[in-house]
Amino acid sequence: MNKRGRKVPPTARLAEFPEAAAEQALWWEDHILEVLHGLPPGASGEAGARPDFDPRQHSLAERERAKAAELTAAGHKVTVSGIKQRRQRYQRDGVVGLADGRSAKQMPVFGKVDAAVVEAMQQAIDETAEDSSKTIGFLVWRTKEILADREDGASVEVPSRATLYRLYSKLATGTHATGSARTRRSVKARPPDPFGEVPASAPGELMQIDSTPLDVLVRLDDGIAEKVELTAMVDIATRSITAAVLRPTTKAADASALLARSVTPEAMRPGWSEALRMSRSVLPHRRLLTLDERLEHAAARPVIVPETIVCDHGKVFVSRNFRASCRYLGINLQPAHKATPTDKGTIEKTLGSVATLFAQFVAGYTGSTTDRRGRKLEDGPL
Repeated sequence: MNKRGRKVPPTARLAEFPEAAAEQALWWEDHILEVLHGLPPGASGEAGARPDFDPRQHSLAERERAKAAELTAAGHKVTVSGIKQRRQRYQRDGVVGLADGRSAKQMPVFGKVDAAVVEAMQQAIDETAEDSSKTIGFLVWRTKEILADREDGASVEVPSRATLYRLYSKLATGTHATGSARTRRSVKARPPDPFGEVPASAPGELMQIDSTPLDVLVRLDDGIAEKVELTAMVDIATRSITAAVLRPTTKAADASALLARSVTPEAMRPGWSEALRMSRSVLPHRRLLTLDERLEHAAARPVIVPETIVCDHGKVFVSRNFRASCRYLGINLQPAHKATPTDKGTIEKTLGSVATLFAQFVAGYTGSTTDRRGRKLEDGPL
């Protein structure tokens, strides 16, 4: 650090440049320092600034113009803006900022490791995408096996164990190669390019449907404690959950019932607050009565007719029953790409939020995994 507390720019990177480029940067440093402080480096303490570069008599802009004129007269064609840009780069990056970046030595991403070794380890990491999680030691061993079985028969120098471990740390970043198998499969399924959902500007234009086990034990009619499945549909334009059902096991008829609930007004039930009535909402209640008289005693729940529904390839949603229901209502059913949850990220996030933000407050909450599960949940209140 210098006297003013500012960080001194590093100069070690100057060794990455060819000798001629480094000498050119040092030559420019002498001139830029004279512009900044009035004295070139190495000047004695008794030496005074030249008249055109004295900071006490000339502003920084005037000193930059003087330096541009001096160098141009000496045969180095340079503009005032060029001097200013070099001065700013020097103040930000030090002498490295004055070197020609195009001439810097480009260090390979993986250092001096043979490209065949990099390719072999990448193959070893890719092979674990659908397998059970392995250790780094296994991946290093597998890399050596791949190199030994090369079809071209060319011998490749295998780096040291430490070098292979460092190579693994670079190649495996973000892949969860030795971590959670579930997370690894999810990462592998992501599209390679930036992804996003198709925008929707009107209610019902695009909706998503999905089903997920709810991490809560319930007491079924036969007295057995089991988990239930939550199936829901969300509208992309309004982010409204238009319908949801809870079943021990979701069937095609349940998915069809979900469609019916989405397009049908839901009547008020005994015990519900009067504030939930459609007549108490901000919607144009009286005008809607001319369209459907059932809205008179309905709850203020969104009634949205889907145009397009995105679903996964679960047997419930690709069943003949559910497809027939969509055809009857004139709905375009759009299955997502296989193993690509990003195609319906809104409903995935919605169901995930229910599982984390709501289920934990319900009696019989089991947790998301067995290591998070409590004891004797079946004996408690369900």
